[in-house]
Amino acid sequence: MRTAYRTCPLCEAACGLELTVDGERVTAARGDRDHVFSHGFVCPKGATFGQLSDDPDRLRRPLVKGVEVGWEEAFRAVRDGLRPVVERYGPDAVALYLGNPNAHTMSGGLYVPPLIRALGSQNVYSASTVDQMPKHVSCGYLFGNPNVIPVPDLDRTDFLLILGANPWESNGSLATAADFPGRLKALRRRGGKFVVVDPRRTRTAEAATDYILIFPGTDALLLFAIVHTLFAEGLTDLGDISGHVLGVDAVRALAADFPPSIAADICGIPEDRIRTLARELATAPTAAVYGRIGTCTVEFGTLTSWLVDVVNILTGNLDRPGGVMFPLAAHTSGAARPGRGFRTGRWHSRVRGLPEIKGELPVATLADEIETPGDGQVRALITVAGNPVLSTPNSGRLDRALSGLDFMVSVDPYLNETTRHADVVLPPTDSVRKGHYDFAFLTLSVRNFAAYSPPVLPPEPGVPDECDLLARLSLILSGQPDDDPALFHDHLLRQALKRAPDLDPADVTGDRPAERLLDVALRTGAYGLSLRQLLDAPHGIDLGPLQPRIPGVLRTASGKVELCAPPLAAEAARLLASLGRRRDDMVLIGRRHLRSNNSWMHNVPALVKGRSRCTLQVNPADAARLALADGSSAEVTSRAGTLTATVEVTGAVMPGVASLPHGWGHDLPGVRLSVAATAPGVNSNILTDELVIDPLSGNSVLNGIPITIKPL
Repeated sequence: MRTAYRTCPLCEAACGLELTVDGERVTAARGDRDHVFSHGFVCPKGATFGQLSDDPDRLRRPLVKGVEVGWEEAFRAVRDGLRPVVERYGPDAVALYLGNPNAHTMSGGLYVPPLIRALGSQNVYSASTVDQMPKHVSCGYLFGNPNVIPVPDLDRTDFLLILGANPWESNGSLATAADFPGRLKALRRRGGKFVVVDPRRTRTAEAATDYILIFPGTDALLLFAIVHTLFAEGLTDLGDISGHVLGVDAVRALAADFPPSIAADICGIPEDRIRTLARELATAPTAAVYGRIGTCTVEFGTLTSWLVDVVNILTGNLDRPGGVMFPLAAHTSGAARPGRGFRTGRWHSRVRGLPEIKGELPVATLADEIETPGDGQVRALITVAGNPVLSTPNSGRLDRALSGLDFMVSVDPYLNETTRHADVVLPPTDSVRKGHYDFAFLTLSVRNFAAYSPPVLPPEPGVPDECDLLARLSLILSGQPDDDPALFHDHLLRQALKRAPDLDPADVTGDRPAERLLDVALRTGAYGLSLRQLLDAPHGIDLGPLQPRIPGVLRTASGKVELCAPPLAAEAARLLASLGRRRDDMVLIGRRHLRSNNSWMHNVPALVKGRSRCTLQVNPADAARLALADGSSAEVTSRAGTLTATVEVTGAVMPGVASLPHGWGHDLPGVRLSVAATAPGVNSNILTDELVIDPLSGNSVLNGIPITIKPL
């Protein structure tokens, strides 16, 4: 019996875990009280860490056509399936889909970018375009780098406005904040306030100082009305960054068309409350606006994400302690350098002509590319840690399209709704047998820190590491006759060392390829740390509160914050033109639950016990109007499809709005998820429409979906 420490990889909060290890099993997991960032906090997901590794449904050996085989046979099947497609039709005939879990692994941070380059296809898709892509695009236009995203300085702010986010359930997103609820409670204890704007009374809303109902998808109007009020009442003050911002007058001109009187009726928020909200943001000692999934997965997602930071900038709260700030991760240099700005549309999708965004195409058009014959048709698919049959719009159509592929290979530990279509499934090793460093989430942390978790258990004999899997796939795709992963590991290390000319290769440490790459990144990073230092600090290293970083963080062509890029101004005009549109009678939104993370966690008994969470929530007024009874079944229909769901009548949702969680629907044939199958729920993405996207980001519209409901 021994104790081991590691970072939890199951959400964005980056909490430290204290694990009890008995031989080859993790028998218990609790919060690491000495962790420099999470201080002992743990959620129900983290507490089941060992159960995920022990899941009997988890694949331990590769599958070829559903039959367990050895690793060499599996990779021969991959080569035999992929190479003929590439050689006959070209690399664009192979598509790559990357799921959300890639952001939670070292292999995702280090080996996925080279995999994309080895593939050389324009058909790259990911979960980003059903999630956060609008925030990337808005920050790309504002700051010149789509990966530079300011986060709320939770521990020092006096006033926090939360739009479309439910951190009590999600643990935070695009803002890495272990114990987000505890930080919000601390805000209130020190005399601060936080206000939640949401169509549903979430657990976060219940704990807020104030809660404001808003009709789904109208956050951009609310924010524009706040901007209008800031200008009209002389409340703008850019503070210390005033000399680093261009385009204030252009924003003033745009906001003139959106007074609170126009926004009020459409948003469902009284004019006076909108004006008061603007004054509170402008007059608080410090303030921050934070918007998340509900502001991204809507028709005007990029415009809304942009306006979040426009308000932060106009109130003097960008790059200011207590406002929104830019983290500085240990594996990044933080050095100032000239920028070229941000652009999209370097290529377009073949069928619908949708522009490339950040190196990928909108996943809403993946089924088009598979189904439509002609030059460039997608004939093979690689998925890495993704389940698009549950997580992408009109997923019933994509499910059917996958069955028509010439070949499909999946890197995934489960035979799920997507991987059941794969000719080859390559299961990655358990989390307890691989190291962990948060390349993605440390760049979004509300306090700078660094932590590395070495493997808790040794590798299983003959089982390749996840980095080995992606390395071998990359070698196969690039046409190499030898797919020995050591060749690829050495190549990546040489490339990393070229970017670190002052680093002696003999000084690089690490027992595994990913560790050596991490060591190079840390040594050349902003703090000059090393892997050895992180190994010697199992509870992490605190690097202090966030510090101002403008202008050094900017990568725009001007070297300044470019507040009003032409595509955003054009999108504001589109919003204005939409104001006369008739409101739909009923619309659908999603919802989160603390025990779920998309479709990941539904095969763990401790996380799915109790009453069903996959219910259709409707307001009592709508239930009476539509003759819906609590606990009864209802048929829900959108343009894309129809499903049957169990009704839950509750005052938590506003009238005219229904709520159904995503990530469920574990009842398809061929799926090997025995626990999830006992309470499969329904797949909400049968209802989402792949034809409706946010045009600037290509992000799917998953909230505010027009529906009809009738009792069964």
